[in-house]
Amino acid sequence: MLRFVAIETGPDQFEAVPDPARRRPGRGAHLHPDPACLALAERRRAFGRALRVTGVFDTGPLAEAVASAAVTEPEHTQ
Repeated sequence: MLRFVAIETGPDQFEAVPDPARRRPGRGAHLHPDPACLALAERRRAFGRALRVTGVFDTGPLAEAVASAAVTEPEHTQ
């Protein structure tokens, strides 16, 4: 699971920033490091509910972290 927090970048504008060290202040949320899970969370507008903030979210930094984690982790096969 990848922890992320919301950083306010302007009035009612937030950036979802990854927090792999789990040290950033504020309320955090967790997401599977899978691009499909990120896309689903964006479609459901889950970031505001999970972090208890209202406004516009920029998920660019979080998407980069998810993409790099997806590349480094091996595929799970059953």
